[in-house]
Amino acid sequence: MKIVFATNNKHKVKEIKDLLPSGIQVMTLDEIGCNEEIEETAATLEGNAKIKSDHVKEEYGYDCFADDTGLEVEVLEGAPGVYSARYAGENATFEENVNKLLDALEGQSNRKARFRTVISLNINGEQQYFEGVCNGEIELSAKGSQGFGYDPVFKPDGYDQTFAEMDLSTKGRISHRGRAVQKLVEFLKKKA
Repeated sequence: MKIVFATNNKHKVKEIKDLLPSGIQVMTLDEIGCNEEIEETAATLEGNAKIKSDHVKEEYGYDCFADDTGLEVEVLEGAPGVYSARYAGENATFEENVNKLLDALEGQSNRKARFRTVISLNINGEQQYFEGVCNGEIELSAKGSQGFGYDPVFKPDGYDQTFAEMDLSTKGRISHRGRAVQKLVEFLKKKA
């Protein structure tokens, strides 16, 4: 089975490829010649994921899945949420986003947060959604060099390391994206 993963994020592609069984070949946007920017204009994670999977299906004809992920911080009323990737501005770096988050939480005792991923799958004329959630808390400072985004400051419940301190297989097993992908994989295995 060949399927497109609608992202330009190489970190996400590697994580996904490591989680999918060998019978499912993942193609990237670059590999199908999709070089245009797919605007994420929805107000929800579900909406942004659907925009991307629909675009690839409609414009290129490939079955496709896309994800959108947000870090939802309790004391910030769910922010940065759908705006996680551009929390510190449209072209913000991972580090700038993390620093803005740490500044926003300065002096806060409640550091509960959750990562939430929604995958939109557009396959054989059907639309399916898969959600994964990982609860945890925001550390006082960045720790670790693995991963990307908010990984250096997010410590999942039940662990004493941030995502950025974990090896990829551990993170993949317990993370929001890993949980959503497991649901996607179970669905795709039935289709293969």
